[in-house]
Amino acid sequence: MHAGDDLSAYEKEFYKMNWLWLVSYFFGGAFAANAVPHVVSGVVGRAFQSPFAKPSGEGLSSSTLNVLWGFFNASVAYLLIEHVGNFQLRSWVHVLSLGLGGLLISVFSARHFGQFYGGNASPGV
Repeated sequence: MHAGDDLSAYEKEFYKMNWLWLVSYFFGGAFAANAVPHVVSGVVGRAFQSPFAKPSGEGLSSSTLNVLWGFFNASVAYLLIEHVGNFQLRSWVHVLSLGLGGLLISVFSARHFGQFYGGNASPGV
């Protein structure tokens, strides 16, 4: 007899869906974190990189386009976090999944955009 044999079909489906929920929360965190620099840059009137620039991710897009792109990212984050599964702010697993998604896209963005703004250079000591 295996450890999972005593689970009902409903419980097996719940645990399978819970795993998929965590993937959704991970990507929700990534979209939420990605929304921040676009909205902030747009609101202060500064051009910033976006997927719509030429070349994509390197050229600059208008501040208006960045506000729209940022709000699109925030909307996708909302849908992934609140409308997939049952996100519980008191569940450390849910929050960890969300936070990891946000952390990974933030570190990637820092490394990628640091090459344009000098953020990858080590300060001389």
